Amino acid sequence: MIEVGSFRAQSHAGISRRAFVQAAFAVPFLSTANAARAVAAAEAPASGAAKSVILLWLWGGPSHVDTFDPKPAAPVEIRGPFSTIATRTTGVRFTELFPGLAARSHLFSLVRSNRNLSNEHCLAGSIALTGAPGDNGDDGYGPNMGSVVQRLHAGRNDLPPFVAVTQGRLGSALGVMKGYGGGKWGQAYDPFDVTCRDTSEVELPALRLLDGLGTDRLNDRQELLGHLDRVERLAEHASYAGWNLNFRRAYRLLTSPEGKRAFDLSRESAQTQGAYGRTIFGQSCLLARRLVEANVPYIQVNWSKWVESIFGAQTDFGWDTHRLNFEFLADHHGPILDRAVSALLDDLDQRGLLKSTLVVALGEFGRTPKISKDGGRDHWPQCYCSLWAGAGIQPGRVVGASDERGYEPTTAAINPDSVAATILRQTGVTTERLAELRLLPNSHVIEDLL
Repeated sequence: MIEVGSFRAQSHAGISRRAFVQAAFAVPFLSTANAARAVAAAEAPASGAAKSVILLWLWGGPSHVDTFDPKPAAPVEIRGPFSTIATRTTGVRFTELFPGLAARSHLFSLVRSNRNLSNEHCLAGSIALTGAPGDNGDDGYGPNMGSVVQRLHAGRNDLPPFVAVTQGRLGSALGVMKGYGGGKWGQAYDPFDVTCRDTSEVELPALRLLDGLGTDRLNDRQELLGHLDRVERLAEHASYAGWNLNFRRAYRLLTSPEGKRAFDLSRESAQTQGAYGRTIFGQSCLLARRLVEANVPYIQVNWSKWVESIFGAQTDFGWDTHRLNFEFLADHHGPILDRAVSALLDDLDQRGLLKSTLVVALGEFGRTPKISKDGGRDHWPQCYCSLWAGAGIQPGRVVGASDERGYEPTTAAINPDSVAATILRQTGVTTERLAELRLLPNSHVIEDLL
């Protein structure tokens, strides 16, 4: 069974793949796709350790003190109520919320001296995902790291090279994030958005744009061609360029055996689905592993759509815990993150994929070491932490350190451009290539991770 926007495996015997491709690419903007392939052929990167990247984007800003950089000797108004536990890495302790990751610390390394340049979510998030501020403060951003990989790997197979597993466009109560996709490179380099439910259903939001078109009607070739004619008529308006691109991408996936396999979580056993947790983030991490198996070069798994832990009448549980920080972390954030990331690392390791898959977990900033009067922690870009695993990352290390209360790095700060340069270097994008693309000038990789 397939519903509008949902991706379920089924036969498409009524239309051949060749016929579909011929019809789909009869519409305008063919030159955009061809241009992307030509650019990719000319700019293909040197081989790197990472065949795929999974960025676990912890939107909202996790507290470093309550996760992987606890301060047990600090006063109670800083250390908070959580105890600490030992990890498999000598001398390294986590808070008690992460027993699974503590038992797997031999599989990953930590950076404890991350720093961002803004304390506002959408600005800091844009900087973190692109590696640099925008040209005009909050605008004119360069491409997302995934967009860079997409440019250099476009046309590799039937699957999009940059997939965002997300509940929607990232945002906060103040607006949407601008540095989310292609930025100055344009919509052609935006991620292909996919939505994953806690029920393991996968949806392609691009298909919702066709009112009344159920994907079960793809078998009707005449009806398909009629809808493609609609796209052609709409495409004369420049504002439909990005819409048309995503439309064609979604159709290619639905008619591709490779796409049907990659996005069909029902192929996973109940035991495997349960290991990741029956949560949106857990099942999204499982989908990311399947996309790695399908050779998708860059997958960004978004923790939530909104940064807020409670957004209006909706409950989206981002990491922006100005209030009820400890309740949310104990009941929701901690257990979900610990279970899902532990399962992901185990799964990749046992399948022999971790050595060629870079896994990075981070948010846009940390949170204030001192607990607020509202029982939460506020924005703190001066110091926070990130988790790194696989694809050439030396495991069991701690890079950088914060002071005894978690306010500032006591070692050289790791800025967003270094994070981006390191991720891209592991995919084979050298400093010279970045210079050719006019990206991340004067950036340095995090050598202590490698």
